[in-house]
Amino acid sequence: MGQKANPIGNRLGIIRGWESNWYGSKKDFAGKLIEDNKIRTYLNARINKGGISKIVIERTLGKLIVTIHTSKPGIIIGKGGGEV
Repeated sequence: MGQKANPIGNRLGIIRGWESNWYGSKKDFAGKLIEDNKIRTYLNARINKGGISKIVIERTLGKLIVTIHTSKPGIIIGKGGGEV
């Protein structure tokens, strides 16, 4: 039997990027990973009809940037930007 390679892992760096862009020490890594999962779960549950294709999370020392790729930005932003 042949070994199966994950197709997402094969595409990383060539035609697809990582879904999370940050570095963490051994102490911080687990906490940040759990926090990323909570953010993704919350956004997918809150915006279930928004046509979300990808959520990218980037962290620097003092910032957390969440980029949502969607086919229906009007549903996510809301009327007059009230949902942002």
